[in-house]
Amino acid sequence: MPQTPHVEKHFTASETVRDIVIGMSDGLTVPFALAAGLSGAVVSSGIIVTAGLAEIAAGSIAMGLGGYLAGRSDAEHYASEYAREHREIIEKNDAEVVETAEIFQEYGLTHEEISPLLDSFQKNHESWVNFMMRFELGLEKPDPRRALYSGLTIAASYIAGGLLPMGPYMIFSHAQTALLVSILITFLALILFGYIKGRFTGAKPIHSALHTLTVGGLAAAAAYFIARLIA
Repeated sequence: MPQTPHVEKHFTASETVRDIVIGMSDGLTVPFALAAGLSGAVVSSGIIVTAGLAEIAAGSIAMGLGGYLAGRSDAEHYASEYAREHREIIEKNDAEVVETAEIFQEYGLTHEEISPLLDSFQKNHESWVNFMMRFELGLEKPDPRRALYSGLTIAASYIAGGLLPMGPYMIFSHAQTALLVSILITFLALILFGYIKGRFTGAKPIHSALHTLTVGGLAAAAAYFIARLIA
């Protein structure tokens, strides 16, 4: 009787999703709050569009740069810890053997089962270092392109998110009319964004949509009232 092959599906792009969430959530809330805050003091949408686009440009650059620097910091930290671990395997070999054995013991392996593994590591220091990086320090080797991709993803997501609430101000000349449409678009965008995020991450889509709407709505409301006080 033919058997159906077992195929496991795991989501492996959590870092990319995190970057999109960071960029999109800020892009939806900050430009919306700025435009909404200015709507109470400015009648024409033209000034709001100019200010909003300037904020989107500045915000995307700042957010993208932050993502890039964070990615570079992760890579530099990994490289530093890798060099230190490699040095300790050579200079403090006995201590590293004990630490490695303790890690295996946590997984239920006996001394007889651990001994050949340690002998193998003694012959292959690179594999030993990689093992310690992951199971002792909990560090995964970062993609060397991660910093650039992270920065670009966050920046692009910020721009995409920011253009949604700003769109009505580009269409309607009266600021108050544009504000009402912008509120509706931002409301729907938060729900849709949360739903899609839930589908990708394995969370319940409806729960994710409501959570994103609640958090994003509160952030937008807080930023709106601050912008109104300043404006």
